[in-house]
Amino acid sequence: MNRLRYFWTFFWTFCLMQMMAYVVSSMTGVAYNFVTASILAVVATVLILILGEVVPDRTAEGHH
Repeated sequence: MNRLRYFWTFFWTFCLMQMMAYVVSSMTGVAYNFVTASILAVVATVLILILGEVVPDRTAEGHH
């Protein structure tokens, strides 16, 4: 189950970063670069996964 979390995080980050790169490059008049957007998606995925591990899970704590 843990691997699916990594896959879906990468999948959605990849899709959203590609869309964001396309829109930003279109707005600034720069050519769209798939490789740059893919590298940014990998970096963003790693940061999201690290952030998910660092932030404490408050639902796991005992409720009174």
